[in-house]
Amino acid sequence: MSSIGYAWLSSEYRITPAQPFPVSSEIGTRRSSTQVRDLRKEIYPEVYRPEPNISDHLAFALRYEGVHLEFLARLFALETVKEALEEWITREPIGTFARRACFFYEWLMSDELNVVPAKTGNYVEALNPQDYFVGTAVNNPRWRVRDNLPGNKAYCPIIRRNQEVQAAERYDIANKLEELESDFGIDLIMRSTVWLTVKESRASFLIEHEQDQEDRIRRFANVMETECGTHADPLLPDTLEALQREILGKTALRYGIRRSPVYVGHTARYQPVVDYIAPHWDHTRSMLAGLSQFLQKTQGQSSILRAAVASFGFVYVHPMADGNGRISRFLINDVLRRDGALPPPIILPVSATITHSTQNKATYDRVLESFSRPLMQHYGADYRFGETIEAEDGVLYNLHFAGYDDALPTWRYPDLTAHAVYLAQVIEDTLTQEMRLEAQFLLANDTARKNIKQFLEAPDNELDQIIRAVRQNGHTLSNKLLKRYPLLVERPELGERIARAVEEAFSDLK
Repeated sequence: MSSIGYAWLSSEYRITPAQPFPVSSEIGTRRSSTQVRDLRKEIYPEVYRPEPNISDHLAFALRYEGVHLEFLARLFALETVKEALEEWITREPIGTFARRACFFYEWLMSDELNVVPAKTGNYVEALNPQDYFVGTAVNNPRWRVRDNLPGNKAYCPIIRRNQEVQAAERYDIANKLEELESDFGIDLIMRSTVWLTVKESRASFLIEHEQDQEDRIRRFANVMETECGTHADPLLPDTLEALQREILGKTALRYGIRRSPVYVGHTARYQPVVDYIAPHWDHTRSMLAGLSQFLQKTQGQSSILRAAVASFGFVYVHPMADGNGRISRFLINDVLRRDGALPPPIILPVSATITHSTQNKATYDRVLESFSRPLMQHYGADYRFGETIEAEDGVLYNLHFAGYDDALPTWRYPDLTAHAVYLAQVIEDTLTQEMRLEAQFLLANDTARKNIKQFLEAPDNELDQIIRAVRQNGHTLSNKLLKRYPLLVERPELGERIARAVEEAFSDLK
């Protein structure tokens, strides 16, 4: 078997992208297709073999394998490729794939080809809307291509519309909220949002292994409650810094867009291991602007996909001096709120879902690694720890990375398909499990409180403390509780009735 399409171009021009090709093609004896996770392998009979030149293999790739922006950016950087494209479009001035290839070249390179484009030919889509999540289209008359790329040259994420992504696009958050309201009533759902906001904040810190900082948790909860959906563009540097200051408080060492290296890592056998390196600080502002343009160009489309790109895109750019993780999870609810998919004051506790179990947390890590792991496998030999240098923002760093320029196409054009699918599942679990459990808890607590009040007078806040203590002690009264309330010692039947009321009320709570 021999490779064709992107794989042939990769071998011929010795270009290997960090992100794998979602589709790889070969010539074999008969037509077949196999899928391994998110990667597809296609076998074509001999009649499909392109001629051994860039135009035929690139035409095959664009036709059958889709658009891989990272690879195209690397391929088009070669001077010989520019000449080949000029020859191709001169030979096929109205050819669909020749025009698309030339459009992508000028879009990615910001450089015009030395040719006179044809003035005829039907407009074609840059990205096939059936295959990709696209932006609002703008006609490019030079190549008669409809530019529907969802970002710009500085940052353009790709989401492939596989079956799982299409299901995410159809997902109806409002319908799930209506089901909750029908089962529990609007008053109970609205009451639950107060605790869910705090729960989201606490779980967000748990992801960052800082769950014991109660004042910081409350501060982030307040930002979630008051700031979600209130900014026209939350990705503007000034807006991000304002959010960061509210989240971090007044005692952080640094605020604003970073001017120094940042990496995510861990320690193995007392040695630092780098799991991810973020883009060079000189590119963070332009990439944020590209991410903002993505949100502008995709307005009116799937809020879940938009929220996934906003959140994970922000994580990978990692533009702030501190607080990147919390802001990224803030952006999920912010996009959903601004899109009208989530009415105020409801906050989806997605972080609580992520941290609900070890398995959930591991799944979150795997999604992050779907981008970070190939990047570091590609550039693992290009970083080192050496001399300590003070950056422009005052940060002292000793990580030195030689691959910033070469890795730029990888950072600029990430494939976030898996991230969109993941967030859709997290939102489904949040609406059908986390929020339902919270509503069930409040209903059970209300029932226990109501039943206890039939034989015991006490304010609601003290009853809640008693109910909580009884539940934590296996539906029995602890010595601490008896010591606090002597009446329950004098009249033990009251304690028995309290324990029974609590157990009965919470019997159906999973």
